[in-house]
Amino acid sequence: MKHTISVLVEDEAGVLTRIAGLFARRGFNIESLAVGPAEQMEISRITMVVNGDDRTIEQLIKQLYKLINVLKVQDVTTIPCVERELMLIKVNATTSNRAEVIELVHVFRARVVDISEDTLTVEVVGDPGKMVAIIQMLNKFGIREIARTGKIALVRESGVNTEYLKSLEAKV
Repeated sequence: MKHTISVLVEDEAGVLTRIAGLFARRGFNIESLAVGPAEQMEISRITMVVNGDDRTIEQLIKQLYKLINVLKVQDVTTIPCVERELMLIKVNATTSNRAEVIELVHVFRARVVDISEDTLTVEVVGDPGKMVAIIQMLNKFGIREIARTGKIALVRESGVNTEYLKSLEAKV
């Protein structure tokens, strides 16, 4: 199962290397990694997506806490969260299909950020499922390049589980 791990660390040289080394020594592949400043000065938030069962992830979290400069570790996989990812995708768009590509981009609430004679570069922001869906839809036009950030996530203070709400809407 894929787990989303949020780690608060002191913003110092070598912290990310130590965390990546811990994962590598245990044979874990980090599927997604995003690092950036957190809410306090000199603190960074690292958001990682890794594969593993609950017991293995629990052990990994204990090991993370042993590392210097690690302040807080949280598995947010089953906690209601706001999750986002950013993707830039360059797709073939000739004069004959450009209108269709742009219409599809608008359906996904994405936006065109660059245009050339035969391509469009599109910026997509949303949950990881949205990324997969737009890639599938744009594949028929021919995708030239993709650049994606890692997933970022913050716990919903409201506690509202939007996945649960989506499942209720699907039943209606």
